[in-house]
Amino acid sequence: MSFSNSITELFGIQYPIVQAGMIWTSGWRLAAAVSNAGGLGIIGSGSMYPAVLRQHIQQCKAATDKPFGVNVPLLYKDIDAHIQTIINEGVKIVFTSAGNPKTFTALLKQHHIKVVHVVSSSIFAKKAADAGCDAVVAEGFEAGGHNGREETTSMVLIPAVKAVVNIPVIAAGGIATGRQMLAAMVLGAAGVQVGTRFVCSEEASAHVSFKEAVLAAKEGDTMLSMKKLVPVRLLKNGFFTAVQQAEYAGATAEALQTLLGRARAKRGMFEGDMAEGELEIGQVSALVNTIEPAADIVKGIWTEFSAALQNPLQ
Repeated sequence: MSFSNSITELFGIQYPIVQAGMIWTSGWRLAAAVSNAGGLGIIGSGSMYPAVLRQHIQQCKAATDKPFGVNVPLLYKDIDAHIQTIINEGVKIVFTSAGNPKTFTALLKQHHIKVVHVVSSSIFAKKAADAGCDAVVAEGFEAGGHNGREETTSMVLIPAVKAVVNIPVIAAGGIATGRQMLAAMVLGAAGVQVGTRFVCSEEASAHVSFKEAVLAAKEGDTMLSMKKLVPVRLLKNGFFTAVQQAEYAGATAEALQTLLGRARAKRGMFEGDMAEGELEIGQVSALVNTIEPAADIVKGIWTEFSAALQNPLQ
């Protein structure tokens, strides 16, 4: 089935399927595999030093001749160095998140880089469009990782964002199947960003214990946490319970930061500490049951989407 819309044309890809740039999970192997399969692979720079990011970009360029991008969470350190690395290495697509879209959009666009910003509300979507972004990701409350304080679900957020911007909208949060992709596009999205499903890909750099924990997750096994810091959806474990108890006791942001400490996400998602690590994952983990090659995941989503498009009421 041939397909063309504003997202496939913007990025020069076959399918409007974007792999999320997740920390400790989305290295060059995953990005290249998704891009080679017809989607848009994204390197997650949030867990990388600038020299490591440079290496991943160079390895991704060697592994695919298809478009790929880099995700830059603006709340992390080394962001200026990351931006310069991206420019120096000739990356053509950047997804920014967790910060002000005005910070780097103009600079990136001066270097002919397409810029997409992740938002959790229609207000922030309008700001991203006004800042000159080429598209926005409307990330609903169901999503894993850093999330919006508004707790707006994808079902509400997608049409709300679509109503206030004239640039393409990419839906994220709670999407792992072709039917969910079709639902998001019926609501006004031109494409989807998929994170949790790609955590359970063979190419994802997440620890196998984390992947297996995602496979075992059921409905209700994730919850938004640490809203006094930066809200993040976590898989429930010992660390989550400690945070929850601290929050119920009225812990300050400073106390929560002390509890979080350093490298907590690396400890969980990359090193495999399922008890005390920070395990960022979305609600749709309840629907993920297999670890597969990224290409098979892209193909499976697209095949189900195409079938549902032809017969949506079945």
